[in-house]
Amino acid sequence: MSINKIKSIIKNKIKLKKMKKFTLLFTLLFFVQWSNAQDTCASASVISGPGTFVVGVINGTAPTLICADNGVNDQTNPGPRGEWYIYTPTANRTVTITTDIVANTPRRDTRIHVYTGTCGSLTCFAGDDDSGADFSSVAVFNVTAGTPYIIAFDNKWMGGAQNNGFSFQLTETAIVVPPVTPITYTTQTISSVNSAYNICVTDMDGDKIDDIVGVSSNNLRVNYQRTGGTFTTTDYPISGVSEMPTWSMAAGDYNRDGQTDVILGSGQGLSIWKSNGSTNYTNITPGNYIFCQRTNFADLNNDGNLDIFSCHDIAPNCYYLNAGGTTNNLTFYQSNVTPGAMSLGISGGNYATLFSDFDNDGDSDVFISKCSGPPCELIRNDGNGVYTDISAIAGINVTPIQTWSSAIGDFDNDGDMDIIITASSGTHRYFRNNLDTTNSVEEAYTNITAGSGWDTNASINIDNITYDFDNNGFLDVIGGGNKIMFNQGNSTFAPISYSGIAVGAVGDLNNDGFLDILNGSTIRYAVPNTNNWIKVSLQGIQSNINGIGARIEIYGTWGKQIRDVRSGEGFKFMSSLNAHFGIGQATVIDRVVIKWPSGAVDTIDNVNINQRLFVVEGSTLAVNAFNNGVFSVYPNPAKDVVNIQFKNNLSITPTSAAVYDLNGKVVLSTFDLTQPINIEKLASGTYILSISDSENRNYGQKFIKE
Repeated sequence: MSINKIKSIIKNKIKLKKMKKFTLLFTLLFFVQWSNAQDTCASASVISGPGTFVVGVINGTAPTLICADNGVNDQTNPGPRGEWYIYTPTANRTVTITTDIVANTPRRDTRIHVYTGTCGSLTCFAGDDDSGADFSSVAVFNVTAGTPYIIAFDNKWMGGAQNNGFSFQLTETAIVVPPVTPITYTTQTISSVNSAYNICVTDMDGDKIDDIVGVSSNNLRVNYQRTGGTFTTTDYPISGVSEMPTWSMAAGDYNRDGQTDVILGSGQGLSIWKSNGSTNYTNITPGNYIFCQRTNFADLNNDGNLDIFSCHDIAPNCYYLNAGGTTNNLTFYQSNVTPGAMSLGISGGNYATLFSDFDNDGDSDVFISKCSGPPCELIRNDGNGVYTDISAIAGINVTPIQTWSSAIGDFDNDGDMDIIITASSGTHRYFRNNLDTTNSVEEAYTNITAGSGWDTNASINIDNITYDFDNNGFLDVIGGGNKIMFNQGNSTFAPISYSGIAVGAVGDLNNDGFLDILNGSTIRYAVPNTNNWIKVSLQGIQSNINGIGARIEIYGTWGKQIRDVRSGEGFKFMSSLNAHFGIGQATVIDRVVIKWPSGAVDTIDNVNINQRLFVVEGSTLAVNAFNNGVFSVYPNPAKDVVNIQFKNNLSITPTSAAVYDLNGKVVLSTFDLTQPINIEKLASGTYILSISDSENRNYGQKFIKE
């Protein structure tokens, strides 16, 4: 080999080494730039399309506009550090950003914020906190081609650590759009809705119109709904130390005074704020340790008095039986612990209880959503305080699944209650009720998840509730992912995304027949479409005064729809006690049937649409059909006076009587039950005479004024 060639080889090797050093130096400089490129909004790293991306070090500027909310108000809790990305889709797509992936083993407690706009003028578009396993995140949202979306992560829940990197995955799928846009919303922030816990919408003053209820330490704030959807605010100071509703809240008139009482469930126990007429409330905190999750009012022993129920997270469920009366006549029981207790969940992991009549026998059964491992439970009410776990027979005790709440309703309008076990971790399951009323054998539910839309719904949430949001006659479900799953009427559901929408307390907050959603201090008002509706308000006489546990059926060209009146639905929130039905384009309701917990049945034919129908228990029965076993009224029909005749061997102490018209208004009252009641000034028509006893229990009898 020549000397010149040897020199040439040596020069080339030296040059190659220099190039390698330069390349290495450039690579290191690029890596440093890349790793810092996403530290601020202005230097956000570009995501060109789907893939898995590594967040190496969390050391950038934290986002201050918080778009993720795990059910606790995180809006004022930014993290100390953050990382930023920007993504511009090339087509309209449904996008999923998730840290619930195998690359993160174990999962990391991440939080995602998705914005539109420009740095310095960002607007929340989507976000998530804790929807994935072990507090990881899953955000699902629809994007528009050519629109930049800024994505930020923060380390709020990582203990402030900078070096706890993680990976996230971005995927794109085709958008599934229902044939018709179901419903739209406008938003309004109500400044007076500013309590620590704004999680309850229900009628508080007996006018059957939904109000907004807020709870703070030592204060109950009621925003009473007035004409035109306006509100007037009244504060009720509460003395003593109360548990706060950190986990759930329920409402009902358990002392039968015409005002609504509330249950506040915390991690230590519960408190009852009991109304004393219309002027004040009294705190009752029994002091029993319960790691409360879902709380409910329900008449567990069907004596006409609302009892108080609480799921227990780490032990068997608990309840307080209400003996009636104006005093605190509550007795504590715990399933499988207290002698004589009903069997209402004998193990732990109880997160949400929903009372509904699954077997159509006229009493409320119990469905328990379970977390922490064990499968869900379906418990049948066999009467006389006997409850039987039929989870295995029904086939709903599937594993593995974790759910903090489940959506339950007649999704196919065939007259029985179906179950969607909505996952807080894992996958959703949709079960169709196969009730066969021709025999007494319990049939297993059918798993119809495949092809229903629930099999492809990756959004999970701790709270899931079902209502007919678009009034088309089929029950929809709102849960996680900033969307509503709209029922298509053929056992399938289609997702529609809404910016920032989330589960909240539901009711008609402007009295227009369409259901609105309370999120914090913001009301999402449904913009009415052309669908028709009816809502039904109840007043019990022999049953509990709210009609909780009643089954309401409506009939028309659509066939049949059913609702059960429930206090406490989903995991956390308390929603309206009015039963709401959409009927689509139908213009006639052939019949409304109310099956009361007492066994009484009211039937109203040819009911007008687009109205609130108020029904007093027994108001449609034949004159002599409402046999209350306590008293009778004579003469009946009557012109001038009616007399009260008490039955022999009376075991109660009657104290007062009131006469109601069929709109629920008290038109006469008396404390002297030994004298005839003068009805001469009443207009001709049908009335209910209701008698109260010393324990504040009510007994009714219908009469006719000629």
